Amino acid sequence: MIQDFRDFILRGNVVDLAVAVVIGAAFGAVVTAMVEDFVTPLIAAIGGQPDFSSLDFTINDSTFRYGHFINQLLSFLIIAAVVFFFVVVPVNKLMEQRKTQETVDEPVRDCPQCLSSIPARARRCAFCTSEVGATA
Repeated sequence: MIQDFRDFILRGNVVDLAVAVVIGAAFGAVVTAMVEDFVTPLIAAIGGQPDFSSLDFTINDSTFRYGHFINQLLSFLIIAAVVFFFVVVPVNKLMEQRKTQETVDEPVRDCPQCLSSIPARARRCAFCTSEVGATA
């Protein structure tokens, strides 16, 4: 049993997942710090009020802190925008530049069974595996 546990722990995907979680947490801290230290003060300089946490209302001695929700929603949107524009877009451009495989413009047709697009010369559908016959 100990041997099986050791094999499980040292399996590549478990180690990769552990590394991804640690790197993701560290990257999340960096993005959060960037948003809190640079982006939010910039928005406050332009728009005026950077903190909405003091906004609330009370009904029957129950306090609804909607300002806190607005802060969290804005933080999420800002973090998502920062990640998109500073991580996703540059990585996509880098991957596009490093792309070595040429796209093949092969004629396609629809499978009569599942209506998926398959190569025109195919005799069997890759999606539903039904025989589609050769084209004329």
